[in-house]
Amino acid sequence: MFRTTRAPRALCAALLGVLALLTAGCGKAGSPPAKGPATDKLPDYQVARGFSLPDSPTWTRAKKRGYFVVGVKEDQPYLGEKDPATGTYSGFDIEIAKMMSASLGFPPDTIRFRTIASANRETALQNGQIDFYVGTYTINPGRKKLVGFAGPYYMAGQSLLVRTDENDIHGPQDLAGKRVCSAAGSTPYQRIKTDYPRAILVAYDTYSVCVDNLLTYQVDAVTTDDAILIGYAAKVPDELKVVGKPFSREPYGIGVPHGDNALRLALDDALQAREKDGDWRKAYDATLGLSGVPAPHPPAIDRYPAS
Repeated sequence: MFRTTRAPRALCAALLGVLALLTAGCGKAGSPPAKGPATDKLPDYQVARGFSLPDSPTWTRAKKRGYFVVGVKEDQPYLGEKDPATGTYSGFDIEIAKMMSASLGFPPDTIRFRTIASANRETALQNGQIDFYVGTYTINPGRKKLVGFAGPYYMAGQSLLVRTDENDIHGPQDLAGKRVCSAAGSTPYQRIKTDYPRAILVAYDTYSVCVDNLLTYQVDAVTTDDAILIGYAAKVPDELKVVGKPFSREPYGIGVPHGDNALRLALDDALQAREKDGDWRKAYDATLGLSGVPAPHPPAIDRYPAS
């Protein structure tokens, strides 16, 4: 037996995918259509002149090549999203990366962005594949043993995304027997696995695949940070909704190579300055603020001692 609403809603999801194909040049059936920040509304960031950070091996390598290589996400609306037609990245995390580059003496338009999946972030920083990482990267004690963190620059919380016709899931307490999707290697995946073991976990490399599966009735919910889920729901509000209250605190930090404390502390200084001069707020309003959620107060920066 299946509900009679499934077929038309699945058809609607497929039509959304067709629209995405027509307007963006490529896409997946069920994926929310691209609707990112307007380029002319994004702030400009003043580049620090004469900046030098010789105690940072990461900064020194970037100086020799002339640009930073920054790891990001490409499938998170209003946070880190890649336009499939142009290859351009946009979102709040992308703006954080740009203002950090400017503060460390590099024009933001010189950044080479590289998409890195959640499960590969620590490895990418450890092997020098990227200089730093800005992509909804939760600071926690376990990760601090592997990489360094500047920030946090944003405080999120784990939540749940469901279809608008879903009336049985109101919070994590309702996930027993439900198929719940999250990104492999992510903090939200581990929390559901540990705290709500009766849920049926499904894992993929990206949240966009989880959302595809949600729209086509292959899973019952997607779980990750509310900032990410709000972006997806804002793309197709007739199809998706965020339910319940956040059930965790997820401080987003900038990942740097472990032991490069000079870079970490320089990024802390840069974040604090950009919050004070209003650039942080302008970046939020032009990106994540488009979801309809007003800018929160930035969290206090954690200048933890070198390990």
